[in-house]
Amino acid sequence: MGSDLITHLNDTNFSDAVEKNQGPILVDFWAEWCMPCRALAPVIDELAQEFNGKVRFAKLNVDEAREIPAKFGIRGIPTLILFQGGKKVTELVGNQPKEKIRALLSSVQA
Repeated sequence: MGSDLITHLNDTNFSDAVEKNQGPILVDFWAEWCMPCRALAPVIDELAQEFNGKVRFAKLNVDEAREIPAKFGIRGIPTLILFQGGKKVTELVGNQPKEKIRALLSSVQA
C-alpha cells in the first residue's frame, strides 16, 4: 500500500521532513483501522503522482506517533495538513473529494 512518492513520518523525522522544509508538503494524518483514511489513500497516491516535483506528500500514522498529532491538535482522522515554509498553511478534516484537495494543492505550488 502506498507509493514511493510518499514519505512516511513519525515523531522523530517530522521536524526534518516538514518543519525544516521550505517547499509545500501535504501531510496525511491517518490510522490503519480508519475506513475513511483507507478510502482516501488511493486519492493521495494519485495526487502524489500528479503533483510530483511540485508538492511533497507524507503520511503520519497517529497510532505510531503521538507527539506530532497532539502538537497540531488532531482530533479526527483523516486530517490533511498543508505546510509551506515549515509552517501550517491550512487543513482539511475527513475524507475529502479529490477535486477539493487538488484545488488546495494548486493554490500553493511554488
